[in-house]
Amino acid sequence: MRVELIVNRRSRLGARLGPAVRAALLGAGIEIVDARADAIVCAGGDGTLLASVEASLARGVPLGVVPLGTFNELARTLGIPLDIEGAVAVIAKGATRAVDVGRVNGTHYLNEASIGISSRIARMQTPELKQRFGIIGVIATVFSTMRHARPMRVDVRYDGKRERLHTIQLTVANSHRFGGFLNVADAAIDDGQLDLYSVDIHGLRELLSVGRAMLSGKPHDIAGLRTLRSTRFELTTRRPHRITADGEPAGRTPAVFEILPKALRVFAPAGLG
Repeated sequence: MRVELIVNRRSRLGARLGPAVRAALLGAGIEIVDARADAIVCAGGDGTLLASVEASLARGVPLGVVPLGTFNELARTLGIPLDIEGAVAVIAKGATRAVDVGRVNGTHYLNEASIGISSRIARMQTPELKQRFGIIGVIATVFSTMRHARPMRVDVRYDGKRERLHTIQLTVANSHRFGGFLNVADAAIDDGQLDLYSVDIHGLRELLSVGRAMLSGKPHDIAGLRTLRSTRFELTTRRPHRITADGEPAGRTPAVFEILPKALRVFAPAGLG
């Protein structure tokens, strides 16, 4: 197999473990090339995967994942081992799984795209901060952002319907895993659907209720949380709000979120999903 290797050398693990990834691929009999590759292998976190997804879709070749990020949502979703040797062994076996790809205003994503709190958190989590402080830096930015959260009004059109939401956080998820620790029981990365979660918390009771619902994997409509499911959402806001897709900038509202069913092949353990 001939692969193009993409490594996020700006991350702590990418800079340190990039040579080990290359050595593991070569040791598995996989040739690393710059052109005419049979597949693309991305060594990095979920944000780094975005450029690799674009390239895989454009060339029509499968994507291999060697997880070197903070959360590694896609790897966990597909059962890809979190160690270099295990992830490379999955690629070497050659089995692939077709997964859905989300798209917002032309930008592709795999896990989730958001406006609100998580978008502000993503902007604060610079490569320099994550490289220096890792997960501690992530937690610090979360608490700092929560202190200044303000609701926004969002008009949502989907399936011939219209909803008006007041929200501090709106997420359109493609996968059942996102946010670093959330795992929704009745969603999947290959179900051909997008799931919208809108959070508007007015007190501690609602905060605890929403937290329990999300952590249990059963985020039904409860006080402080609104959920919608569709293949396409059109969002407008009174003023433009920044969008992040898998932690990376993805323009501003207004926005169109849509699903590309099973558009991407990813090397994954056989028999899962």
